[in-house]
Amino acid sequence: MEVSCFIHATEDEGKVAGAIASELKISGEPHRERLDGHFGNEVIHLRYHLTGEEAWIAFSVIADRLGRDNLHALLQGLDSAIDEHSALFLRFSKQDLVMGRLALSASDPIRVRVKPRQFMIRGDVTRFYGQLLERSS
Repeated sequence: MEVSCFIHATEDEGKVAGAIASELKISGEPHRERLDGHFGNEVIHLRYHLTGEEAWIAFSVIADRLGRDNLHALLQGLDSAIDEHSALFLRFSKQDLVMGRLALSASDPIRVRVKPRQFMIRGDVTRFYGQLLERSS
């Protein structure tokens, strides 16, 4: 699993990174890459790479905290959230996460990419993720 976001110069990097780590139960430090924005401003790309138990815990937290309405909406559009390599892509509001809420959002998001090992996905990938989300919630 990969969790990533862009932090703009007007945002508090520590607050965003802290919220991601605490809300998704991530213990490791993120990879931090400094980028230049369109107008020369500093943009930080934070990326957490999670494997094994840590990835499963973060995924379970996400599924549990989505709530029934968001989970239902996600399950309805699951086909469009999965790419040709069987990876699931989720996007959450960065501002809501900093305030302790988990809400689906495409605007200024925290991006989550879930990519289990291929042997774990048996049969239809959409069905696999649907069952995994429902079981984890």
